[in-house]
Amino acid sequence: MNALQARLGHQFSDSGLLRRALTHKSFGAEQNERLEFLGDSVLNLAVSDLLYKQFDRNDEGDLTRVRAHLVRQDTLHKLAVSLQLPEVLRMSEGEAKGGGAQRPSILADALEAVIGAVYLDGGFEAARALVLRLFEPLVLQTTSEVWCKDAKTALQEWLQGRKLPLPGYRIEATKGKAHAQVFVVVCELASQGWSVSGEGASRRAAEQVAAQKALERLQATDAS
Repeated sequence: MNALQARLGHQFSDSGLLRRALTHKSFGAEQNERLEFLGDSVLNLAVSDLLYKQFDRNDEGDLTRVRAHLVRQDTLHKLAVSLQLPEVLRMSEGEAKGGGAQRPSILADALEAVIGAVYLDGGFEAARALVLRLFEPLVLQTTSEVWCKDAKTALQEWLQGRKLPLPGYRIEATKGKAHAQVFVVVCELASQGWSVSGEGASRRAAEQVAAQKALERLQATDAS
């Protein structure tokens, strides 16, 4: 727990809040669903504040789409894994044996609960600081135009604008057990003679990751 607090950048005055945030409903009455509810709202406000300042020339519709992309389950799951939340989650033995600690939905919910716990323990500024540490790198590494359209649509439009063939997608592999599968999808660009792969908790999510990689590679080549 001390190592986790160091990763979060917040030392809890009430360690019970953090313990509750890491407790799945299968474990017992002291579980994290109420903290998840609170954390979801805190997360949306903090991310909205970040986007409002970062993309000062974008309208409400653009900002809403970017925010939806940032706070979706796939992103929260990856951030939860980077914080090593699977190692400290509390859940029933049956849930744990079934791979619950690796399930994207459980990890995403736990991260929101942790944000809610930080808010209760240290106020909005403490929660906002955590959200900034987690999400600001994601925002700064790209442009609003990339985030405002889903990657597959953006890639298709990029290729169509240059009268190039559209990409093909195929599942290359699936990893993990049935309840927590990870899909590996390949995006093939025949006109370029190369392909890239992406992973996700669903085929659609994996396709989006692969499309984003392909688009970034094309844009980098176009700019050089």
